[in-house]
Amino acid sequence: METLTEVTWLPVCKTTDIPADGGACVLVEGQQVAIFNFARRGEWYATQNLCPHKQQMALARGLLGSAGEACEPKVACPFHKRTFSLLTGECLNGDECAIQTYPIKVEGDDVYIGWL
Repeated sequence: METLTEVTWLPVCKTTDIPADGGACVLVEGQQVAIFNFARRGEWYATQNLCPHKQQMALARGLLGSAGEACEPKVACPFHKRTFSLLTGECLNGDECAIQTYPIKVEGDDVYIGWL
C-alpha cells in the first residue's frame, strides 16, 4: 500500500526575484533550494542547490536547456557540466548521482514550493 505524504506549501520568493530562463537560491527550513524560471517553456522548477558531483552549492547558477527527443527540461552545473533532469532529478550524464526535486507552484507573483 502506498503512503501519501501531505505537502506543505511554503512561500519562498516573488516571481520577480528569479531571472527569466535562470535560477536563484532561496533558504527553506535551513536548506538551500534552487528555484528556476524556465521562461522559454513557461515552467517553474525547484531542486536542491547542492551539486552532488563535487558537493558545491551551485545549481541555482546552472544553465537551463532541454535533453533528448522528449525535450526533457534540465539544468547543467555551471562548474562541472553534469546535467540533471528538472522533472526527476536524475543525472543525465549516466552518473549514479541524482538531485532532490520539489513541487512548485506560482500564484500571482508569489512562488511556493511543496515541502514534505
